[in-house]
Amino acid sequence: MTEQGYDVVVLGAGSGGYAAALRAAELGLTVALIESDKVGGTCLHRGCIPTKALLHAAEVADTVREGSALGVNATLDGIDVAKINSYKDGVVSRLYRGLTGLVGGRDIEVIHGWGRLVGPDTVEVDGRRVTGKNIVLATGSYARSLPGLEIDGRVITSDQALAMDWVPAKAVVLGGGVIGVEFASAWRSLGADVTIVEALPHLVPNEEEALSKGLERAFRKRGIGYELGTRFESVTQSAEGVVVTLEGGKQLEAEVLLVAVGRGPATANLGYEEQGLTMDHGFVVVDERLRTGVGQIYAVGDITPGLQLAHRGFAHGIFVAEQIAGLEPAPVLDPSIPRVTYCEPQVASVGLTETQARELHGDDVETLEYNLGGNGKSQILGTAGFVKLVRAKNGPIVGVHMLGARMGEQIGEGQLIVSWEAFPEDVAGLIHAHPTQNESIGEAALALAGKPLHSHA
Repeated sequence: MTEQGYDVVVLGAGSGGYAAALRAAELGLTVALIESDKVGGTCLHRGCIPTKALLHAAEVADTVREGSALGVNATLDGIDVAKINSYKDGVVSRLYRGLTGLVGGRDIEVIHGWGRLVGPDTVEVDGRRVTGKNIVLATGSYARSLPGLEIDGRVITSDQALAMDWVPAKAVVLGGGVIGVEFASAWRSLGADVTIVEALPHLVPNEEEALSKGLERAFRKRGIGYELGTRFESVTQSAEGVVVTLEGGKQLEAEVLLVAVGRGPATANLGYEEQGLTMDHGFVVVDERLRTGVGQIYAVGDITPGLQLAHRGFAHGIFVAEQIAGLEPAPVLDPSIPRVTYCEPQVASVGLTETQARELHGDDVETLEYNLGGNGKSQILGTAGFVKLVRAKNGPIVGVHMLGARMGEQIGEGQLIVSWEAFPEDVAGLIHAHPTQNESIGEAALALAGKPLHSHA
């Protein structure tokens, strides 16, 4: 059976896919949204939302432990994982109901089933052929492993970790990127003894090196262990736990091994190569307008090279819908997309690192670090950290990098600064409310503009 008449057929209902569908329908286009699982994808059901709910529960546990230092005498009687999971699942369920209501209210046809690209304008879903003037590929990502490392039993990925009904007494986390440090942080707060194994020299290695070093100091203070610049060699497991062997022979014993080595593009066996799409290590290659070069086929989100972030997927989906509708939107540029790692303390950044800025501008780069020790609200919260600004010499700010509790909430202003190419003097002229952590961005800009208030230039 072949159906005609859709303006847009979207394959995949994760962040990028449902954003494309919602915006396209809003613009008056007819839309079919194809999904083999639940609308919302990895972020809502197995990623961003449940992990951040887990991290919030972990933050509350830390707050209870630290209460007596503030004169609030409280004791932590234990961790009820069943109740944490119930809270986490409740957040997901409420958001899912809201999302399905939005999709239903926009007259989008949701087709449940496994879709495969079988032509430049056709997706086949369990024997049913759905055609559209435009095709948007948004099939998302999956939790990767290392070659030869089988996910089974006590060797798990974030998918299985989120479904656990117990907190491991000891855990080894393979990978010191975003997923690895977030789970290490949460498990430590919930009482686990955690060691991270990272082959590269630093935790969160894609971030500004100063942030990585600061996070390593904070984790060391929290009792989170790490082996940096060390490669994983093998793992053996029994009914009781795992033994992880590292390059050089060192062994780590634990109850579980969490494999957090990143996410791969979910593009295998979906007909992409057969239809002539250009692929690169599983990613769909697109131009700056997210066109694949085959017919009217676009690709968005995690299956395209670059940052794998839900909010990048949202932006891609909106962009493609507006592109199809003829609105000529501005391209989505990765350097202007904010990044947050929600461990404790949080890592937040946007724009170029100092190293990237020097590669672009040579030695004509200026940086400034403002220590949160001078920020009143950060002292109230008891968090250490800093704000680092990177600018082209005598030019605009090209990078904003922050470390500290709750600093992810401040990165929105950082995005405006970088995207609008603001000079330090522009930001210094804005009035930031006192006492807030947001004030630290203003203080950093004041210092970089040569007129520090609560810091030394």
